[in-house]
Amino acid sequence: MSKKEDIFTIEELSEYLKIPKSTIYKLCQEGKIPGQKVGRHWRFHKNAVDEWLSTKPPVEPGHQRN
Repeated sequence: MSKKEDIFTIEELSEYLKIPKSTIYKLCQEGKIPGQKVGRHWRFHKNAVDEWLSTKPPVEPGHQRN
C-alpha cells in the first residue's frame, strides 16, 4: 500500500521538481509526465516520477529538448 508521502499533488510535485506549476500542467496536457487525474485534480506517484526522470536522457549544455 502507498504511503501518503508517495503521492504528490501539483503543488508538491512543483516543489519536488523545482519547476513552476504551469510547466507541470503543460507536461500533463501533453502526456509527457506520468500522472492520473482524480476528478479535477492531478496526482503523481513518486516512484513513477522518479522512474520518468531516470529514463530521460541528459541534455547537453546549450541545447534544448523539445
